[in-house]
Amino acid sequence: MLLLTIIVEVPMILERQNFINIRKSETELRQLLGDRQFKNFEEFISYYHLCAEGANEVGTKLENLDSDFQFKYDHNPIHHMEERMKEIPSVFEKVRRKGYEMSAKGIKDNIYDIAGIRVITNYLDDVYSVEKTLLQQSDIELIKRKDYIKNPKESGYRSLHIVVSVPVFETNGVQNTPVEVQIRTVGMDMWASLEHKLRYKTKADPTLVDKYGDQLKGYAEELSKIEINMQSIFHDLS
Repeated sequence: MLLLTIIVEVPMILERQNFINIRKSETELRQLLGDRQFKNFEEFISYYHLCAEGANEVGTKLENLDSDFQFKYDHNPIHHMEERMKEIPSVFEKVRRKGYEMSAKGIKDNIYDIAGIRVITNYLDDVYSVEKTLLQQSDIELIKRKDYIKNPKESGYRSLHIVVSVPVFETNGVQNTPVEVQIRTVGMDMWASLEHKLRYKTKADPTLVDKYGDQLKGYAEELSKIEINMQSIFHDLS
């Protein structure tokens, strides 16, 4: 008798936000801008919603790619993913800081990170495997790329950042939408979370912040070496 064994896998975790409350968004926007005029508020909210749908599209593609990796190579490159939307005040603060036109068009033409996905991989090689397979899809177009793994920031921050364009199918047709994808290892993500807390979420004495910042920079280099060695062990065992 032929026995068919079906392996049921625990799904990779994809954290998604509940994205948009239009009335709350309009209130936030008017409080932020005060007496200044913003052109085409409804158009901006529509675009904000479109960006959220774009993140969902890319998230689904990445889930499918991870599942296919497991099926073909018995390995899940993705540990977990997090989708996020830039808060509306942050969008307009960036527009103001960069000197862009305060309009829906100004945002569409210049701000590419309204919607984002953080992809946390198990190993360093997985970062580039995920990028390669995502960009091989015929409906995905690369807009921007910054490799902070091969060229770390001064702080020690490491991550691969890409902005892709993905088609979103809506009731009024297809619209190509930018989504930022940050890809990094578990170790890089742990480091980045602590460094972000140190720089932006603490009220510690500035001298202490500088001290720990210097320590974290050294730890980033150590983590990089450890992850390379662990990856080597993984390859030897595979």
